[in-house]
Amino acid sequence: MKRLLKPFMYCMMALAIVQPLQAERLKDIASISGVRSNALVGYGLVVGLNGTGDKTPFTDQTFINMMNKMGITIPPNINPKLKNIAAVSIHAELPAFAKPGQTIDVTVSSIGNAKSLRGGSLLMTPLKAIDGKVYAISQGSLVVAGFDAGGADGSRITVNVPSTGRIPSGAVVEKTVATPFYSSDHIVFNLDRSDFTTAKRVTDQINDYLGPDIAQAMDSTSIKVTAPRDPNQRVLFLSVLENLQVISGEASAKVIINSRTGTIVIGQHVTVASAAITHGSLTVTITENYEVSQPEAFSENGRTVVTPRSDIQAQEGDGHMFLFGPGVSLSTIVQAVNQVGAAPSDLMAILEALKQAGALKADLIVI
Repeated sequence: MKRLLKPFMYCMMALAIVQPLQAERLKDIASISGVRSNALVGYGLVVGLNGTGDKTPFTDQTFINMMNKMGITIPPNINPKLKNIAAVSIHAELPAFAKPGQTIDVTVSSIGNAKSLRGGSLLMTPLKAIDGKVYAISQGSLVVAGFDAGGADGSRITVNVPSTGRIPSGAVVEKTVATPFYSSDHIVFNLDRSDFTTAKRVTDQINDYLGPDIAQAMDSTSIKVTAPRDPNQRVLFLSVLENLQVISGEASAKVIINSRTGTIVIGQHVTVASAAITHGSLTVTITENYEVSQPEAFSENGRTVVTPRSDIQAQEGDGHMFLFGPGVSLSTIVQAVNQVGAAPSDLMAILEALKQAGALKADLIVI
């Protein structure tokens, strides 16, 4: 038994070594053209609030319009003075291929001066897409994580955001969005990160698996693949493709600096040409001292005055010179700078100076 297991274990170890460790599924690095979600938005009323509603004219107008549609007429000179309703905006994401009868989650946000939506219920509200057509109907009780409370003396405590809530499965899909997914003999994969090397590897992987000329790279982002027209076969076809393992191309050399937070991110393949670096710091300390000057005893016109005295000291730190040969990695420079205790701002200044000198072989991006 052991003799049979040893060759098997050796084969498994060899396969583990051969398999690329950085391989990713195609579905994780690319999306299919035409398969996307759509934004929906609506305007409605939340009722049942505990005195934390709106006090705005458009909320009263919306309430009056709703009453008129239900056959209840409110005289024009009557102000409802409502406290338990709030005007809200509703937004949601309609997933690709969503069918009528399915439900989606919605987010409800106050657009007036409502203090809290806690305990409220959203009345039936149509949700429209950019084309102005209704694709879902929303209604239900809100789940609000925020909390707001106040006292008679004006003190108030607020936890999270009480003016925004969600309704899980709070909208029912009423209409399907037309998609070009079935209308062409080809499907197009769009890479999440544009890269010519990745596009070539995806094309080669698909052609090696399915046959020559099945996939064609259109540019650094899109790969066109010949696909069957039958919906069932196309689904099975994509199920196979999206699970193919592909090694993504490595990104270009970049150094990203966030000047507000002091964050520095250094990518792969960042090198530095032959350069000598020195960086010193000048510290100026100003101390204000106050001296009291009093007149002599029994002086008729003398008075006590306070005289400021400034003590200014300037100290220049020791500058350390670093000499690096051509092709040295940036991590070596960072390690050398850290050894002398340089701050992130010092490293930023060194990187910017290296870029201006043409010694930094990378794109320097400051955000």
